[in-house]
Amino acid sequence: MRLDHIGGIAALTCAGTYIFGFALLVTVLSGLGFGTNEVDAAAVVRFSVDHTAIMITWNTVIYIVNAVALAVLVVTLAGRLKSRAPHWSALTRAFGLIWSTLVLAAGMIANVATERAVSLAERDFDRAVQTWDILHAVELGLGGGNEIAGGVWILCVSLAGRVRPAFGKAVVALGLLTGVSGMLTILPPLGELAGSVFGLGAIAWFIAVGLRLILKTGTAAPATRRRNRPPQDPQSLIKAD
Repeated sequence: MRLDHIGGIAALTCAGTYIFGFALLVTVLSGLGFGTNEVDAAAVVRFSVDHTAIMITWNTVIYIVNAVALAVLVVTLAGRLKSRAPHWSALTRAFGLIWSTLVLAAGMIANVATERAVSLAERDFDRAVQTWDILHAVELGLGGGNEIAGGVWILCVSLAGRVRPAFGKAVVALGLLTGVSGMLTILPPLGELAGSVFGLGAIAWFIAVGLRLILKTGTAAPATRRRNRPPQDPQSLIKAD
């Protein structure tokens, strides 16, 4: 299996983790305030005590699984750009791996926060709430509350694809929109709206990139084999006739 094909699967996996996260956010976790500036820490701790597995699964999928798949995609896209734009390739690899590291760290913090809060809640509920609130702030600082690192990476990949065509125009345009919206999450008045635009845009961008990597890999193989086929000796053709 070629790296492009693996990268395509990784991109679709990233999209899947976002969809899974949004699905739980608007259903099971809708009353807890996640994704807003008004998270109810006490309600989160109560929910975590009663549904620890759901919280651990949610954190693991949206952060840890996403980070692993993202790292694979980063390396794949950087390799795809290397022959066309080596400097852009190095830049996108750097920002992409920074983002995947931050996402992974946020996921580990989120799971520790859940486990610690559940453990403390039996003895001291108020302390459990305070502990979760502090660790959640760290999680948000690493990337759960802003999309700056992701916005920079997607924007760089899209700019590279525009300067040295490596993706379709629609994919590049979608990436530019998504990247800019991610960077706008640094502005508090626009944080929630920009974050929503980034999340939905990222889902579409990951799917578009994933399908392009997978389908182009599948259709490019025969051409590659033809290019690599050694030329036939004209004398042998004459003899064959």
